[in-house]
Amino acid sequence: MIHPTRTNLLLLKDKSRSVANSVGILKARRQALIREFLAATLPFLRSREEVKGAYGKAVDELRLSLGHEGRDFVESIAAVTKRDLGVEITERSVMGLKYREVTVRETPVRSPEERGYDYRSTTPHMEEAIHLFETIIEEMLELAAFESKLKRLGDEITRVTRRIRVLEERVLPGLRERIRAIAQYIGEREREAYYRLKRFKEITSG
Repeated sequence: MIHPTRTNLLLLKDKSRSVANSVGILKARRQALIREFLAATLPFLRSREEVKGAYGKAVDELRLSLGHEGRDFVESIAAVTKRDLGVEITERSVMGLKYREVTVRETPVRSPEERGYDYRSTTPHMEEAIHLFETIIEEMLELAAFESKLKRLGDEITRVTRRIRVLEERVLPGLRERIRAIAQYIGEREREAYYRLKRFKEITSG
């Protein structure tokens, strides 16, 4: 129990102002995080839709290629074109938040001349399927970076919002209630002192 003194009243008022300032700072940070989150969300959603559309087309082209060239031929092409992209995981930071970003040493998308086989012996369906699947890989690597960034931003927004709620709904009301109680106690004590002094003067003057 805090002693109901003027010193403690001033200390509580200072603490209340400090907490209120902290709430303001946290709200500003949350607003900035939300803006960053929304800015990252739009290209993320667009990329997901692009991948979804490209995958459907790639499967259709692969199906046609299998019908024209046969599974054995398609599998031999897949074996020839297999390679290590050199995927690397690096750490990045946004507004002080660390997240992991996926980078590759070389782009997954290649021209037909770079794939290691005679593309003149394949059908357009095969070439289109390969191009689409390589594009999908590139998009999915970018999505992996977006997902990591969005998760960190989302987690931080949740954490800051929880902190704001605790300060606004528990800490500040508690401080204000104690300030009110001490101020009321001091006021009553001062009125009593004033009344006793007044009575004393009346007695001594009479």
